[in-house]
Amino acid sequence: MKLDRKEILKALETITIAGEGKNMVESGAVANVITFGDEVVVDLILHTPAMHIKKRAEDDIKKTIHELISPEAKIKVNIKVETKENPNEIKGKAIPGIKNIIAVASGKGGVGKSTVTANLAVTLAKMGFAVGVLDADIYGPSMPIMFDVENEKPISITVDGKSKMKPVESYEIKILSIGFFTAPSQAVIWRGPMAAKALNQMIFDADWGELDFMLIDLPPGTGDIHLSIMQSLPITGAVVVSTPQAVALADAKKGVAMFMQENINVPVLGIIENMAYFTPEELPENKYYIFGQEGAKNLAEDLNVPFLGEVPIVQSIREAGDYGRPAALQTASTIETVFEEITRNVVQEVVNRNDSLPATEAIKITTMAGCSAVKKN
Repeated sequence: MKLDRKEILKALETITIAGEGKNMVESGAVANVITFGDEVVVDLILHTPAMHIKKRAEDDIKKTIHELISPEAKIKVNIKVETKENPNEIKGKAIPGIKNIIAVASGKGGVGKSTVTANLAVTLAKMGFAVGVLDADIYGPSMPIMFDVENEKPISITVDGKSKMKPVESYEIKILSIGFFTAPSQAVIWRGPMAAKALNQMIFDADWGELDFMLIDLPPGTGDIHLSIMQSLPITGAVVVSTPQAVALADAKKGVAMFMQENINVPVLGIIENMAYFTPEELPENKYYIFGQEGAKNLAEDLNVPFLGEVPIVQSIREAGDYGRPAALQTASTIETVFEEITRNVVQEVVNRNDSLPATEAIKITTMAGCSAVKKN
């Protein structure tokens, strides 16, 4: 007896896989059917790893062929599982044209992470680098204010036949933030999948062009957004910002530990101490360590990561951020000098990292029994 491939395919059209809604031939689940005399091999692609669905599909195929074609047929079913893409899941891949991606993080809110990000960005641009900033602080975006572009909106452009967002530009920095898409008084009340989808669009549906550095302003803490970003992009390295007091340092230590976790393994470029000391204008030689002295520097030594520098408490830094003109743009100022030194240190650590370490991989996040598991792609 010789089995006919067309007849077998017609028989398989009577079978519907649970959850598909179409018969297994129409849905594309049947990848191939090969016959050898009275033997038939069916290659099947399913979109679920559930054992009971795989077993049912195999049993249905054997039963149908035996009943409709031949009870003596020798049947082998090969099943391959290919999970469907989740539109809310961020896939790990590099963005063409972006050389280095730096995550700026803090364990605790209110330590000046966004202020440091903005000033690093403009200082890099002053040095001649092409720079972009992704405001990933979904629930508290501040870059539109800090770059005086609150009323701007990214426009849609066509690139290679595809519609893309054009980042807003200010002080030669390309910027995207969820703040461009919400009203200033509107609270962003999103669960993780919605936040991940928004980040996905700002990362991959934007025309970032050629960048030497993309700075990612992460939200405080060590949570879902951080994992989503590291899942989406191969991060070159991370910079952690802290103030000197013990409560901030304890959280900063957790931030460093997150990046250093074995299955994440994002190089920590160093720690920046913000609000390090206060110097009154009338007493320029005096330094008052309001929040403690050299706490972040000591933490960096304890964790064996570079100390990138310290930023003093200066009223003009706060004012500049509020008025939308980062303080590092003030020429011939103490603040310009401070951020130039810190930025040079960051660039040097990026060079050291790229010379000595392989490219960072994006990570893959899976969920098992209600727990988050992290593994390399």
